[in-house]
Amino acid sequence: MTITYLKKANKTASTDDTKTREIVENLLKDLELNKEEKCKELTKKFDKYEGDIIVSNEKIEEIKKSIDQKTKDDIQFSHDRVRKFAEAQLKNYGQNFEVELSDGLFAGQTLVPINTAGCYVPAGRYAHIASAVMSITTAKVAGVKNIIACSSPKPEVGAHPKIVYTANLCGADVILNLGGVQAIAAMAFGFFGNSPADILVGPGNQFVAEAKRILFGKVGIDLFAGPTEIAIIADKTADSEIVAYDLVGQAEHGYNSPAWLYTTDKSLAEKVMKRVPELIADLPELPQTNAEAAWKDYGEVVLCETNEEMAKISDEYAPEHLEIQAENLDWWLKRLKNYGSLFLGEETTVAYGDKCSGTNHILPTKGAGRYTGGLFVGKFIKTLSFQRMTKESTELVGAAAARLSRYEGMEAHARTGDVRLKKYGYSK
Repeated sequence: MTITYLKKANKTASTDDTKTREIVENLLKDLELNKEEKCKELTKKFDKYEGDIIVSNEKIEEIKKSIDQKTKDDIQFSHDRVRKFAEAQLKNYGQNFEVELSDGLFAGQTLVPINTAGCYVPAGRYAHIASAVMSITTAKVAGVKNIIACSSPKPEVGAHPKIVYTANLCGADVILNLGGVQAIAAMAFGFFGNSPADILVGPGNQFVAEAKRILFGKVGIDLFAGPTEIAIIADKTADSEIVAYDLVGQAEHGYNSPAWLYTTDKSLAEKVMKRVPELIADLPELPQTNAEAAWKDYGEVVLCETNEEMAKISDEYAPEHLEIQAENLDWWLKRLKNYGSLFLGEETTVAYGDKCSGTNHILPTKGAGRYTGGLFVGKFIKTLSFQRMTKESTELVGAAAARLSRYEGMEAHARTGDVRLKKYGYSK
């Protein structure tokens, strides 16, 4: 079959991206520096508005009284269906479904795996075998048809042999001897005869993370990753030796890996602060160098008075890995809301999740646990919505859609409803 373009666009949706990005980056820097005053300045400049920024309750009530009932009914019509569909999505999370939202109006969702995934497996300071397991296995289980793995090569060797073995075992279709930004570009743009990746996943250094950030939009990514983090919540029942070992266990990742302790026990805090440098000094050279710098520049010990204070500060940090070495583990599980992965009790530790216990170790950092979780099968699956309607349902839906479009000033939208109402014999 031959594909013929009877009309071809001169531009794409990305045509103006570079210029737009530069403008927005400059504005965001200015806004971060000058805060609310800059917001007001820009609002005056672009919107010619100098009134209150926050809409008061009194203003809301005034607006409610000023809007005619028909408009309110149309907005309610839209709200009711969107709410009902969202409730059905929540009830059927992770499943295909279809629901009748009103007479003759059916909507649903279907789950479709992404076609091509690019999995980055770091191998700079350490050979991250587990990262190959975490990304490739999860993509394979999700049903991704084409999985490309990249890992940085060593001279005369190529990618680490155990990473190559692992990637092949877990289901990679193609394995490339590439690392760094060039690996991300090769997967994103489809180099070396491969299909361009639809999503890029896997941890990496700051250059890999930045390459993924810049390409986000052209391709999907798992998350905006930073240096690995650990936080430990510990009370008087915790073993200070184990707490210290676990903090050091993550600090060895790199010079900029934060390690935080939140505790209500001053004695434990003092023991940990004494013990951590001793444990670091006993490490081999590379992990010692990394952990020493990380603890010096990024380590924190926070003394709190209550469990609630520890929970509050932990949620503010939203750590990538969060260990609970305290009493009442069920309370912590229910109370804590912001983290990448939670490790409940002394018996488990971050290293177990990092390597082999089953949960994924590709997790949100830099506070991103406030709005997202880590890599899971759902990252490789698109949740696609659909709808179908009877001609009879157009009498209500088409008329409401046309009116709402005109309230918004979108006449062409309105006329797509009008033409159906006319064809099916309904008056507007």
